[in-house]
This record gives sequence, C-alpha cells and structure tokens, in this order.
Amino acid sequence: MSTPDAPLAPEGPPEAGPDPAIEPTRVQSYIYVKPGSFEAERHFYPRVLNAQLHPLVRFFLALSNDRIINRYCHLNPRVNPETLAEILNTEPRHFRWSGADLLHVTTEAGRRHMVVVETNSCPSGQKSMPSFEEHDDQLGYRKNLERAFMPLLRGRRLPPGELAVIYDKNPMESSGYAAAMADLFQEPVHLVEFPDASQRKSGEGEAQEAPRCRFVNGVLEIRDASETWVPIRCAFRYVTQRPWNRLPIQTKTVILNPIISCLAGGRNKMVAAKAYDFYNGTLMGTGLGIRTPETMWDVSKREIPLWVQRLGGHAVIKVPYSNAGQGVYTITSKEELDAFMAADYPYERFIVQSLIGNAQWSSKTRSGRLYHVGTIPNKKGNIFVADLRVMVCAGPGGFRPLVIYARRARSPLMSTLGEYSSWDMLGTNLSIKREGGGWDSDTARLLLMDRKDFNLIGVGIDELIEAYIQTVLSTVAIDQMAQRLINKKGGLRTKLFRSLNDDDALIAEILG
Repeated sequence: MSTPDAPLAPEGPPEAGPDPAIEPTRVQSYIYVKPGSFEAERHFYPRVLNAQLHPLVRFFLALSNDRIINRYCHLNPRVNPETLAEILNTEPRHFRWSGADLLHVTTEAGRRHMVVVETNSCPSGQKSMPSFEEHDDQLGYRKNLERAFMPLLRGRRLPPGELAVIYDKNPMESSGYAAAMADLFQEPVHLVEFPDASQRKSGEGEAQEAPRCRFVNGVLEIRDASETWVPIRCAFRYVTQRPWNRLPIQTKTVILNPIISCLAGGRNKMVAAKAYDFYNGTLMGTGLGIRTPETMWDVSKREIPLWVQRLGGHAVIKVPYSNAGQGVYTITSKEELDAFMAADYPYERFIVQSLIGNAQWSSKTRSGRLYHVGTIPNKKGNIFVADLRVMVCAGPGGFRPLVIYARRARSPLMSTLGEYSSWDMLGTNLSIKREGGGWDSDTARLLLMDRKDFNLIGVGIDELIEAYIQTVLSTVAIDQMAQRLINKKGGLRTKLFRSLNDDDALIAEILG
C-alpha cells in the first residue's frame, strides 16, 4: 500500500552497483553525486518505468502556447487572446517552477471547469510521469533545470562555490535532480538533507544529527562527508516543510525556488488566496480569472463554526502553512466540527473554503453548488474523487507544462454521508507522515498519464488545456505577490507581509 521513496544509491558492496567511477558517495543525510550517476529506477516509481504515455497527453505536451491560446479562445470567446499570450509568455521573477492541484468540477446546470485548490512551490511529480521520449530517462528532470534553473544564473554575480540540491522530503526526486544537474553542469553535486529540527534523524538515546546546511553572510554552506564546510554558488531546493525557518529571504547563493515564493503563496495558503483575489482584479474585462472554491481567510478559531454554518454545514478548514495533505480538514457533520474545535494548533489564523463533494452534500455558496465530476465508474459502479496535479516551469520563453498526474481518494464518492468518512471520500493526497519521522507515499491511489490510467480520469484535451492555463494564472499571481513583498534591497517588506498575514506564530518563525 505504501512505498517509501528509494535512496539514490543501493545498499551493498561497490561491485554490486554501477561503475565505481560514477557511484555516488553516501553518508547519513549526504550524497556526493558525480556526472553519469542518473539511473531511472532510482528516480521513478517502479510502475512508471514501464508505463507508456497516453497519446492524447503526448499530443497536449507537444502543443505550442500559440495553439493552446487559439483553442482556448475558440471555446471561450470572451477571453482576450493578446492578454493570454502575454501571460503564457511571461518569465516570472521569483516563482519559476510550480505545481497546482486542481479539481474537475461541474455546476448543478452541468457546466464543467477546473478549480485550483492550491499552488505549490517545489512540487513533486517527476517520479510519477511516464517519459515523453522513451530513450531519454532524464527528460522531465533535465527540462526543469534547463528551462527554469540555468537561465536564472545567467548574468548573475555568483559567489565562489559548488553545486547542491537541498531537500527535506522526497529523496527519490531530489536525487534525480542532483544526478541530472551533475550531467548538465558536468561537475559533482552535493545532495544534502536539510530537515526541520523536529524531523532530524536520531537513534534511541542519541542526540539529533547536526544540520548539514548553514548560511554565512548569505552564502549557503554544506557539510560534506569529510565534515568540511563547502560554499555553494547555486542550489536547487526541495525544502518544503516550513522552509522559512531554515532558509533566509535574502541570499547570495542563487536558489530555485527562492523562499519568497513560499511566503507569497507557494507554501502559504493565506497569502495565496489574497494573491489570487488581487490578480483576478487586474484581469477583469479580459475573460480570464483564477477559479477557486469560495474562500474566507484570516479566520480565527472561534469564528470557524459561524462560517461553517454560513456554508450550509459543509466546509473545508485549512491550516494555511501546511502541505502534503497535512492540516486540511473536511467538515460535513457536527461531530467532525467538534473534533476540529477540540484540537490545539500552532497557528492563530485559518482558511475556510466551500466544500466540493457530491451533488447532494456540497457547500451552498453565492454562485450555487459545485460537485466533483470524479473518475469513470469502475466495474462496481463506484466513482472516486480525483485531483489533477499540473507542474509547470518558466524561463525566457515563458511557461511550459512539465508534469501531469492524478490522485484518487481512498473511498468512493457516495450520494449520502455516513458509510465512509468525508476525508476518505474527498482526500486525495498520497503523502503519509510516519510516526517516527519521514514520509511514505500511498502509490496505489496514483493515476498515471499512461494508456491505462488516463482513460479512468474522465478528462480530455480541453480540460488539460484549462488546467494548464489555471496553473499558469495562479503561478503568475503568486509571483506578482512575491515582487510586492520584496523591497529594493532584496529584503522582506515586513509591515506589508504582516498586513496580509497577521499571524504572530508565523512571523516568529520567519524572523527566527
């Protein structure tokens, strides 16, 4: 049911593995990755290795932005094509690599569209994507580095140093990026774990392992296998769990994505909701807009029951700074609401959103009810909720889709409540947090874009196009918010940020 992420290098003597000349050097929380180290079985789920990309998905990924614009504007004649072209051709200043989670929903009148649930900085997905080119295992990893990371370095004054990939979860993909980076730059890459203090490994009766990363005068330094601190000129980041408590906002080491992309909405649902709202205001009259569930932000805990009642007793409550499916609560009954209210939380402010469920029990909103289209019924007649993850990257030529996959809920979507919990019917995230620390993935619920799974998801090329455009819109919204939050000296505009996100617990984490 659960498959932990595989490490980069297999256990065993050197003669059992690849050529010792290119075999990575491993110690706890650290791997020295040399060029020629990339091996597909280490960086993709086993079922992905033999999967064949669905022809329709292949066709979509090969479409130019111009053809996508023509098709979308043909189906949505109110959309201004010049505005859409300008957006898709944008090169973001900060948020160059993102992934949006979207729901395929319909109204009571049968009008379908894609709704953005959240947008993630440093998103996962490469390990779940069948190869576009069968002879090229590195395609997704390398394309992201080529399009988003390497252009970021051009014309920049970099400090002297080496290359690194830093991460706190998902070693399978982090190591893939490190191996692809080593091949692109033709120099070794330091792959370094940089977990939150609460996640650091320690044996029974042992002290926590000391961090292998630090910042000295804005330069990232990593502690290698010989316990030497090595300066880093540029780094690819997969630090996702409260990254602002370890990474400074202003650094001399170039990092993708910079931490401001997380604070502006990539890992902060509170500010993301406001970024979407502000950006939608600038898009008025263009026919474009970010579609989201009805959202109430800056909600104190004692206000939550009032908002749940206002939504007809069905709602989603979110801790704004959690991810990987943590801190999301579906409320469909008094018992679920009481259980939420009885628990303690480290933060002071929450988000309340309309709940998208079955046509019989979705939230009542100003614009009516939305409910899940869901998967194609299986042989038992069961329909499952599924979300769609679309990962994009952007560089000098604008945005391009990079990865697509879907995830389904554990239990079928029922017309009446009670047989299954609301979370089992609606929750789709695959990440499972282990009690002793670390993460597993429930890959049994992963739906690939291959010839088998794609047909079950119930979307076509027009839904993929809409999902891509919604992902780009949400990414641009967060990038524009990030630009507003950075002052001329590259630091955080603290007063503006506090006005947008007045949560003392979060501010304390950011300012250290």
